[in-house]
Amino acid sequence: MSVHILYRAGYKYQLAEDFIIKVDIFPQQNIDLEFISLSLDGWLTVRSGYAWDGPSGPVVDTSRNMRASLIHDALYQLLRCEHIPAQQKDAADKLFEKICISDGIDEFTAHMFYLGLKLGGKPATEPRNKKPTLKAPWK
Repeated sequence: MSVHILYRAGYKYQLAEDFIIKVDIFPQQNIDLEFISLSLDGWLTVRSGYAWDGPSGPVVDTSRNMRASLIHDALYQLLRCEHIPAQQKDAADKLFEKICISDGIDEFTAHMFYLGLKLGGKPATEPRNKKPTLKAPWK
């Protein structure tokens, strides 16, 4: 029997089935992680079981921004883990805006979300900000 568990905090949602979408981000090589893959031709797959925190900041979680938050969080994870270059951050942020509009958010609000990501999202893409692994019990 193990004495401790190791876990990460800060997630609210867990994907119930695989989700695949074409994005305009093209890695130098195929990326295939446990829960995320991105092909050379821009097919992003987020696998069942992936956990994410929904929209960040002052944005209220709704069905109209949940898909965008999933895709955006997966892309930010690839940025944070340095699987795609930091220059792709803006493409990920613009994709969030585009998907929000597609899913029923008005253009003005979606653009405000984009500006929030553009101005405040960079720390979430930096390798030093990976979610820490926690241990329980702490003793």
